[in-house]
Amino acid sequence: MRIVVLGAGLIGVASAWFLAEDGHEVVVIDRQPGPGLETSFANGGQISTSHAEPWANPSAPRRILKWLGREDSPLLWRLRADPAQWAWGLRFLRECSPQRTRANIRSILALALDSRARVKQLRRELGLKYDCLERGILHYYTDSAEFEHAVTQAALMREFGCERVAKTAAECVAIEPALAQSTLPIVGGTFTADDESGDACQFTQTLAGHCAERGVEFRHGTEVAGCEQEKGRFAAVRLAEGSHVPADACVVALGSYTAQWLKPLGISIPVYPAKGYSITIPLAPDRPAPEVSLIDDGAKLVYSRLGQRLRVAGTAEFAGHDLSLNPARIAPLIDRVRAIFPPLEVREDSCEPWAGLRPATPSNVPLIGPTRVPGLYLNTGHGTLGWTMAVGSGQLLADLIARRAPAIDARPYLP
Repeated sequence: MRIVVLGAGLIGVASAWFLAEDGHEVVVIDRQPGPGLETSFANGGQISTSHAEPWANPSAPRRILKWLGREDSPLLWRLRADPAQWAWGLRFLRECSPQRTRANIRSILALALDSRARVKQLRRELGLKYDCLERGILHYYTDSAEFEHAVTQAALMREFGCERVAKTAAECVAIEPALAQSTLPIVGGTFTADDESGDACQFTQTLAGHCAERGVEFRHGTEVAGCEQEKGRFAAVRLAEGSHVPADACVVALGSYTAQWLKPLGISIPVYPAKGYSITIPLAPDRPAPEVSLIDDGAKLVYSRLGQRLRVAGTAEFAGHDLSLNPARIAPLIDRVRAIFPPLEVREDSCEPWAGLRPATPSNVPLIGPTRVPGLYLNTGHGTLGWTMAVGSGQLLADLIARRAPAIDARPYLP
């Protein structure tokens, strides 16, 4: 078939790769001048199956109330006169039950584990270079209660196939010696040896190059206005310039903008933008810096070594599609790095700040598969785990379009 993919981020490019592998004629359309320049640009850099606990969990409502109104809180909910935000919030609260949390962890992990294996396979087959480190991911804790909760969650994840193992404070420092200098005492951690890290933007751009070699056509700098239907079936993408791109099928991988794009079609999906922040710190050769990718669950931050850069990312701000950089949201990232890694002597003027919109569902389970419009498919809603689930999502979508039995149960992800 001829298939149009809307969006050239991680999810769109991964979708294009597997669709081209199946022999389809694929056209990727994106408004940016190149691939991976929005949500995939400066994210946390982690392929973290161990980070599968969704935001919506039994402790979330209490934490959100505690953080309400704090500009520097890990999760900031800016109340807006936006029906979509309120509807999303109500669904989020519904997902906070223990039963729903357990089911969502299972679904997230199934896709994440499949995706991690496929990333490793692609890297071997194509020789992909993107500052990858296969040194595992260490969750560390500075609060005893949070560590105890993590030990319980780690046991649940092991039950579902993720080898997340509890570690003592001394074992955490042995895994990542840079933690020995922390001004905040490390009380323990959990370690997932098979998780990894790497530059998501580099990966996206490199894979896009291989897609192009396979015949995928990329149309960058192109705005999409909508789609056309014939007899109730998808027929073509309408561009802002007025022309049309006819196709047999269309994959919408527009991240946080997917819901807006679908609205004129009468399709409503529970995807809302969650703004995340990151800073990228250049590393001096004479300064000790972490080599193992880390998750600071207390501050809701992740750290990834990307060559001679340290990427620090996290927080969630529910404020619509606002992409402005708020200094009050960036400062806690810098302060936390200074507290955990004092020898880095991080200067504010050396940090490159960035903000991006994560397409979040209330459950953190993405939406992958057909819509009620024949020929129109979704691949969106991955929240903070887009890099973790992208490659598996691309394969799952290709399987569904081919009506082929996928490696994992597709039902939890169907729109």
